[in-house]
Amino acid sequence: MSTLRLLSASGALSETALNDSGAYARPIAPLRSRVAYAAAHVVPKVHGDNTPGRPADIDWDATLAFRRNVYSWGLGVADAMDTAQRNMGLDAAATRELIARSAEVAREEGGSVVVGVNTDHVDETHISLQQVIDAYISQLEYTEQQGAGPVLMASRHLARVAESADDYRRVYRTVLERATTPVVLHWLGTAFDPELEGYFGSTEWPEAAEVLLDIINENPAKIAGVKMSLLDAESEISVRERLPEGVRMFTGDDFNYVSLIGDSQVGRRSYSDALLGAFAAITPVASAAIQALDAGDDAAYRRILGPTEELSRQIFAAPTFYYKTGVAFLSWLNGHQPAFQMVGGLHSARSLPHLSRIVELANASLALENPELARERWHGMLTLNGFEL
Repeated sequence: MSTLRLLSASGALSETALNDSGAYARPIAPLRSRVAYAAAHVVPKVHGDNTPGRPADIDWDATLAFRRNVYSWGLGVADAMDTAQRNMGLDAAATRELIARSAEVAREEGGSVVVGVNTDHVDETHISLQQVIDAYISQLEYTEQQGAGPVLMASRHLARVAESADDYRRVYRTVLERATTPVVLHWLGTAFDPELEGYFGSTEWPEAAEVLLDIINENPAKIAGVKMSLLDAESEISVRERLPEGVRMFTGDDFNYVSLIGDSQVGRRSYSDALLGAFAAITPVASAAIQALDAGDDAAYRRILGPTEELSRQIFAAPTFYYKTGVAFLSWLNGHQPAFQMVGGLHSARSLPHLSRIVELANASLALENPELARERWHGMLTLNGFEL
């Protein structure tokens, strides 16, 4: 029996049995019971100058192959989101190219793709409300031209300049008027980006939620859904229950997604769909779980997906905005990229004991797609860092 070596915070090594893979089967028909997007990351060139502050030098073959793999499991792709290192290494030019290439792959694979629309191509730190609107519209128009679904992301520029909830209403109202296809609104919490404190006009989520709902109810035909990433199930359920007919709740709660997606109590708003960075890390497991829901087997859904939540909580542990490192690490362990590297040098953002715990939990939740490969790569990383195995 193969074993995995694990590293504690004290530097001590231990062993655990290496599990087999989940041996999950790809779906033979489209997933029906939930709409699920995996928020995909980008893979850098191994030989590229992806040091902090440098423009992203992306390995397009590996990056796009990762998206094709997601589609093969029946999930959609959410691209150019924070998982792809927006505001953390992915520059404006690379973002535009990523959107265009990802949309083309979606057409080739017959998959569904949504992409982030933001104001982050503007270099100035402080701009006016009208400039925020113009920046949003510029990215929105480009996204629609590529044929991708827009996700209206939370803007740091807007958070800085807005003086009241009415400023948020004005910006979103004007941008939505220009949308030619329904958009997903993204409410990103401060755990992911501290610069977004007070978004939608309040630091208290019930008050901010009223503003969000006002924006939606003013023009629900322009809203395909809401992605909530507050890592708070209560707030998501509260907003979910008040959404107009036809507007989906896409959970972005990487701490509590098992219950939020699997909720089955009686009622029109009895569950959330998914748009999760976690699903980029556990794509086969997520697909198998939703296939179980399609078959009406709630117990199998929870048995398959339940153990991954502890893994996700480790990946998204504080400081949460470094979760991208764990997503890329698992991508490497699972053979989807040739090296554990990230644009902006962000692969250095987590400690070896933190990564070891990811290995341990991925093994326990059957999220290692090729366990022997993962073992070989992880043990090689330990050896490279001076541990004798």
